[in-house]
Amino acid sequence: MANILLAEDDKSMLNFLVLALERADHKVTAMQSGIDALNALKEGTKFDLLLTDIVMPGLDGIELAQKASDIYPDIKIMFITGFAAMAMRSDSDETPNNTKTMSKPFHLNDLVEQVENILTD
Repeated sequence: MANILLAEDDKSMLNFLVLALERADHKVTAMQSGIDALNALKEGTKFDLLLTDIVMPGLDGIELAQKASDIYPDIKIMFITGFAAMAMRSDSDETPNNTKTMSKPFHLNDLVEQVENILTD
């Protein structure tokens, strides 16, 4: 079981992701913005994985990932996005090392499998 911080601004997508991850026996802290997720990181809870949408208002997922890596250098990061250009940006030098990107739409089973893979890398 991993402790996962989830940042997704689309409420229905957030709910689906929480359900899938909790069914896979993970503990999920769900936030609807990058700013709220950053605040959760600053509270000192140890997260194994940051699962974040890339495109969000205020603080986007890439900025959130950079800040998360500054706070917890060992945190694993997985991006989810519906925008191909953002997926390409997430593979750039701007992103922290332990990252993966998954493009929407995806099957929830595939997401859980990718989460398991990144956690065991």
